[in-house]
Order: sequence, then C-alpha cells, then structure tokens
Amino acid sequence: MSDNDANAVAQYLTDHPRMMGVLFTALLLLSQAGSVAAGNHVGISGP
Repeated sequence: MSDNDANAVAQYLTDHPRMMGVLFTALLLLSQAGSVAAGNHVGISGP
C-alpha cells in the first residue's frame, strides 16, 4: 500500500467520522464470529 492510499483512507475517515465507528463495529463482530464458529463444534454420537 502506497502513502497515497494511506492518506486517502485517513482523509476519508476525517471527512466521514461515523465510518470510524462502523469500521470498528465490523471488526469487532468479525473477531467475535471466529470464536463463535470455533466454540460451536459439538460431537454427535451415532445411534
């Protein structure tokens, strides 16, 4: 990623401060989804 791309993202977040909250929430939910998927492994015994 070049400096121009990083500056563009920083400028976009400066212009749209609500998107910082949206991105934070999305990352939080994605990080929790992995734990839920990993913890939901239940062995099923056959008949």
